[in-house]
Amino acid sequence: MDGGQNFRVDPDRLWDTLMEMAKIGPGVAGGNNRQTLTDEDAEGRALFQTWCEAAGMSMGVDTMGNMFATREGTDPDALPVYMGSHLDTQPTGGKYDGVLGVLGGLEVIRTLNDLDIKTKHPIVIANWTNEEGTRFAPAMLSSGVFSGKHTQDWAYDRVDADGKRFGDELKRIGWVGDEEVGARKMHAMFELHIEQGPILEAENKDVGVVTHGQGLRWIECTVTGKESHTGSTPMAMRKNAGRGLALVTELVHEIAMKNQPNAVGAIGHIDVYPNSRNIIPGKVVFTVDMRTHLLDKLEAMVAEFNEKAPKLCEEIGVEFECHIVGQFNPPAFDETCVAAVRDAAEELGYTHMDIVSGAGHDACWINDVAPTAMIMCPCVDGLSHNEAEDISKEWAQAGTDVLLHAVLNTAEIVE
Repeated sequence: MDGGQNFRVDPDRLWDTLMEMAKIGPGVAGGNNRQTLTDEDAEGRALFQTWCEAAGMSMGVDTMGNMFATREGTDPDALPVYMGSHLDTQPTGGKYDGVLGVLGGLEVIRTLNDLDIKTKHPIVIANWTNEEGTRFAPAMLSSGVFSGKHTQDWAYDRVDADGKRFGDELKRIGWVGDEEVGARKMHAMFELHIEQGPILEAENKDVGVVTHGQGLRWIECTVTGKESHTGSTPMAMRKNAGRGLALVTELVHEIAMKNQPNAVGAIGHIDVYPNSRNIIPGKVVFTVDMRTHLLDKLEAMVAEFNEKAPKLCEEIGVEFECHIVGQFNPPAFDETCVAAVRDAAEELGYTHMDIVSGAGHDACWINDVAPTAMIMCPCVDGLSHNEAEDISKEWAQAGTDVLLHAVLNTAEIVE
């Protein structure tokens, strides 16, 4: 695309569209509760389809409920350029997580229509089903099926807290499509998303150019000691599993800090047994979450943990065992697509920096089957998965302007 063409999206129209979608499934504190495969999700999908059809797009839906709105290109043999993210939210979600990527894509199409711009490649907006994974675990479920990470039968059998099956609920809300999942081929895909972290705001940058996603290892650990009375057991004779947890917690922190930058580690879920005020814990089961964007670094972090954690527990007379219960390797996004994002930010004069995505996104799975990149915009205080999640209209515009130009550079304007 000629560098002199300074196309911009309509920030007011984009913002109004975001606020209109936010009316569906309102939360109790200003955000959204539009969990996947609920009636609210169905309503949001219908509104999105209405908007897409009004913009001259055709809608396709696959058997996982993934939605694909297509703007035709001039070359019938050219593979489409995709944009998109997700419309489902956390139970106490914000208005922008995922939604900005879908409705930002819609604003890109509306802007192309306004300017009467044609492209060689078709352009498609995707709404991926069940990105959040709150109601039906795991996260990124449908993009995972699309990219071959999961089978559709396995996905259909996921159940929520009430025992309802994913496949049954997808049928109930009327969004089982007829397309085979994963049959679509992509020229490239771009996902616009809020950062969900504090880095861009702290660095006063308009745009994050996402070079990598983080790899992840979830390590479930069990520390076993001996239950005994907290008042009558001498300190030197205790086998306190809770103390083992404390030592391992500090070890996880030390390993993450030693591997900066872009490495994190923490212990989230913890079960203490018997969990009584006056009984020394005899067993603690907990999960270590380690993440970084370099595979060799991630594997070294896990190896150090596996070496040191048992020794720490042995020294205090308790037993330690662990195994990996969740994992994926860090994706490195396509260099050409990443360059298209960076070039677009520079062309438009937006401040930007390279960044690693701290969360999982649909783009992380799609990256395995198509050239992919992500664009991030700041969010206030890095807050997300919270009804207080907030962004500015200016941040939304900057990210969507960059999306527009990255997509146009990839889809090729027809003069």
